[in-house]
Amino acid sequence: MKKELEHSFVELLEKHQNIVHKVCRLYTNNYDAHNDLFQEITIQLWKAYPKFRGDAKFSTWMYRVGLNTAITLYRKSKRTINTQDFEGVEFKITAEAYDDTEEQQLKVLYKAVHQLNDIEKALVFLYLEDKDYREISETLGISEVNARVKMNRIKTKLKTILNP
Repeated sequence: MKKELEHSFVELLEKHQNIVHKVCRLYTNNYDAHNDLFQEITIQLWKAYPKFRGDAKFSTWMYRVGLNTAITLYRKSKRTINTQDFEGVEFKITAEAYDDTEEQQLKVLYKAVHQLNDIEKALVFLYLEDKDYREISETLGISEVNARVKMNRIKTKLKTILNP
């Protein structure tokens, strides 16, 4: 049973690992911090996976765990990500090469997004991932109307940041 659980987790993580990379990119500023946060999110996903009921899509659940982990660590450490050892489980995940070509084009936008607060960053991230407001509200635990209002305010805020 444990091997089946581990196998299904690794398979889903490999399939959706770009979600975790994107969360890491949003909340870190360098390669080492990115890798540390990726590892920490993976650990938290593994710890929570046995409780995953499938009420939401795996990717939506993964966004929620990843964002919550990143926000919690970000707040605790004031931009220094601390990792924890996780003994007893060894994952053999084929890591995709992380291509940052597209991100170079978005560098200015990321710089502006880094000036937003944690919840605003998460909302922008999900919006840029083409999530509808229902999925955004489920992931962030806010109402759909609240998600729409916040997104409109964030758009105005980003316009001000990008065009001073």
